[in-house]
Amino acid sequence: MKYDVLYEGAFAMLKVKLERGESVKAEMGAMVSMSPSIDLTGTVDGGIMRGLGRMLSGEKFFFQELVAARGGGEVLLAPTSMGDIQAVELDGSYKLLVQKDGFLAGTSGIEVNTKMQNLSRGLLSGEGFFIVEISGRGTVFISSYGSIHAINLAPGEEVIVDNGHLVAWPDYVQYNIEKASKGWLNSIKSGEGVVCRFRGEGVVLIQTRNPKGFGSWVKQFLPGS
Repeated sequence: MKYDVLYEGAFAMLKVKLERGESVKAEMGAMVSMSPSIDLTGTVDGGIMRGLGRMLSGEKFFFQELVAARGGGEVLLAPTSMGDIQAVELDGSYKLLVQKDGFLAGTSGIEVNTKMQNLSRGLLSGEGFFIVEISGRGTVFISSYGSIHAINLAPGEEVIVDNGHLVAWPDYVQYNIEKASKGWLNSIKSGEGVVCRFRGEGVVLIQTRNPKGFGSWVKQFLPGS
């Protein structure tokens, strides 16, 4: 399967070229256009319980499955929000943890599940008790709000990230959720609240914009606000 990310940055779109018999699965509603040789179906992928789990993490119950059933063809996919698309190659040796709404598409060897966080992380992270867990072997395409920036952590190196800017990170990278400042009052006054502290080695993907921050900015212009 060949792919290309078009219009990288704020309005990215994914172009996938499929040979006969190849397939790709995507989040529900992601298809923009496709060749007549492509069959499009809705699938739960993993059964009802796995679908319900994905809903708890903020993803949709169904996937789209696009199969080149009658010869090669081309598919265009796009995320719901304005933002970038990043391809991540998984070799089966680790799992990728992703923010809600972060999964766009994946090859046939990719599985999308949920991971339950502990009580403190679930209450403080802003993502809830469940996050998206992607595993398997193949290519997964992650979407963001804004552009995607990769932070490469050396062994033992740490970085602190605002929760609203997180996109994805491998499960072998250590992370903790903590106050942004020394005291809760200062954390709240700073506008940050809680943050994630990551400890390498590994790559943490972040997004250049915060969707909740954008929502608050828009709200002030709505009638009655």
